[in-house]
Amino acid sequence: MFATASASFIRRGARTAIPSFDRMRQSRYFHLTPQALEKLNVQGLAERVNLEGQNVLMRVDLNVPLSKEDDVTVTDDTRLRAIVPTAKFLLDKGANIILCSHFGRPKGEIIETGKNGRLNPVVGPLKELLGVDVKKVNDCMGPEVEEAAKSLKKGDVLLLENTRFYKGETKNDPELSAGLGKLADYFVMDAFGTAHRAHSSTAGVAEHMKLSAAGFLLDKELKYLKGAVDEPNRPLCAIIGGAKVSTKLPVIESLIEKCDTILLGGGMIFTFYKALGYNIGKSMVEEDYIELAGKLMKQAEEKGVKLLLPPDVVLADKFAEDATTAVAKANEISGDWMGLDVGPETLELFEEEIGKSNTIVFNGPMGVFEMKPFATGTVRVAELMAQATDRGATTIVGGGDSVAAVNQAGLGQRVSHISTGGGASLELLEGKVLPGVAALTEV
Repeated sequence: MFATASASFIRRGARTAIPSFDRMRQSRYFHLTPQALEKLNVQGLAERVNLEGQNVLMRVDLNVPLSKEDDVTVTDDTRLRAIVPTAKFLLDKGANIILCSHFGRPKGEIIETGKNGRLNPVVGPLKELLGVDVKKVNDCMGPEVEEAAKSLKKGDVLLLENTRFYKGETKNDPELSAGLGKLADYFVMDAFGTAHRAHSSTAGVAEHMKLSAAGFLLDKELKYLKGAVDEPNRPLCAIIGGAKVSTKLPVIESLIEKCDTILLGGGMIFTFYKALGYNIGKSMVEEDYIELAGKLMKQAEEKGVKLLLPPDVVLADKFAEDATTAVAKANEISGDWMGLDVGPETLELFEEEIGKSNTIVFNGPMGVFEMKPFATGTVRVAELMAQATDRGATTIVGGGDSVAAVNQAGLGQRVSHISTGGGASLELLEGKVLPGVAALTEV
């Protein structure tokens, strides 16, 4: 027996197929909200303005992991590579690019090295990826930075220092916004991972620009995440995992209004089991959300949406990689056992449901992905996503651990889209307006 809010599947009338993503990529504009307010993107900017010799401030996400051995070597350049299409487009138009990013969480302190430090480690990799010299300054506003910006010539690239060396960055400080605004006349937002934050460098700075546009990365994220959920090629299936139900409740509630099937995994499932009256042993649970979990299951049933919980789980006698493990039915957990992954019967169920779906969104791990004995569920879902892509389904992966699982399995090229934003992805799926998008120029 497995827990499910509803075993029924209700058709909701005629379905609208999602527009071709090739055509969407060629479009100059994307839709921001249900009211379809159009925002300018970088192609539209280049059509409006001759960018040759113009300074363009480009907000990017350069938060790359550094080697634990030297705190300098970039160990994964995925986020650096993600900015290349927009940067090269601007360079081809003759623009001077001023790159702007935060790095870690220095909380207003100047830290020389490490994951919260200066942006020096990314200079070399950026030079190699962009094929041009990258100059760096040790601040992100002030007279020296303004002078460096004024001296830029056609096709130059300037990297500003870590914006979070200023405490006001995360508070959308007007002074910092204005300081950044003095460096350029045009702004391109291409940091989707921070688009849900109303910070000086993501939103406030746009008030000081002649025009503000979305870069290719942000544009693509919005088109996939909004398009696939708002106008999916049905059936639409969402696979939602993660440790805490509290962080996923809003997105699950939103997806109930849009999905045909929702598959749940990760530590949050035990809060749902508790709502069903199951014994969960020593598994994690958020007591304050048990009632809400029960309401979500009822809501899904009333909507005719399949909200499926794992019928079995992988148990451990301790939270450790060398733990003794066992597999149990979801309603047969007892004693001091704790659930750390979904079980084999669950993966068969998920394979069946994913196989029926034409649009699949995967956000959050199925288990304690960091420990090899409990990574099977997450890796298997990644494989099922790749198989679905191969047969023509639209597949979207968002969230740090789910992205890591797909990449580590060597399947990154076999999904339709890998999102670069965790929190931003969730808020977009919830239907929220992202401040970093709202600030862009309307068409």
